[in-house]
Amino acid sequence: MAKQAQAKNTQARASSNSEAIKVITVNRQAYHDYFVERTIEAGISLVGTEIKSIRDGKVNLRGSYAIARNGELWLENAHIAIYEHGNRYNHEPMRNRKLCCIDARLSNLKQKLRPRA
Repeated sequence: MAKQAQAKNTQARASSNSEAIKVITVNRQAYHDYFVERTIEAGISLVGTEIKSIRDGKVNLRGSYAIARNGELWLENAHIAIYEHGNRYNHEPMRNRKLCCIDARLSNLKQKLRPRA
């Protein structure tokens, strides 16, 4: 009986720690126009009102792309709508945003994109 209670407690802790990841948006046009061999996960550097706007689902990745610049990865041409209840410190909708990626993955991407002679 004690083992069953312990197993239930372990399951309850595991289910509370592993929350499902919610996908906000996908660039479907990229999957239509290009052959995607593999994808990587990266964080994105956002300001306060951008986070609230994304939670409302007001983000458009159509035509956006990532570019490596000065050893960093940047997301360009992504539109995150202005937050309706924001104040004068609202964000620029089309600003470039830094992507946070593990250095090993970034160097691996650079190596794959380097032209071969």
